[in-house]
Amino acid sequence: MQAPEDTAPNDEQADALFAHERLLEAIENQLASNEPAFAQATLNKLTLVGYSREDSMDLMAEVLAHCIGVMLDQDAPFDMAAYEAGLRNLPQLPSVQG
Repeated sequence: MQAPEDTAPNDEQADALFAHERLLEAIENQLASNEPAFAQATLNKLTLVGYSREDSMDLMAEVLAHCIGVMLDQDAPFDMAAYEAGLRNLPQLPSVQG
């Protein structure tokens, strides 16, 4: 029998889940306000080519996370043009430049 803590997510997993949920919330807010408009266009495109809404939202959240990561790494403002380009390139995810 496993101890309860063996089945509970660790702090890193919990943090990742929390961050993903906040990213999805941000995408939902963008869709609800239609701002930026390319968020809805991206969701429409992905669902038209056969992705589920959930999978589409996950892909969009990956792009948002990437753009936020770049912003933080470079201590720069959020790059809306890069975000739009990343969404428009889905389902191909942005590459990580190291």
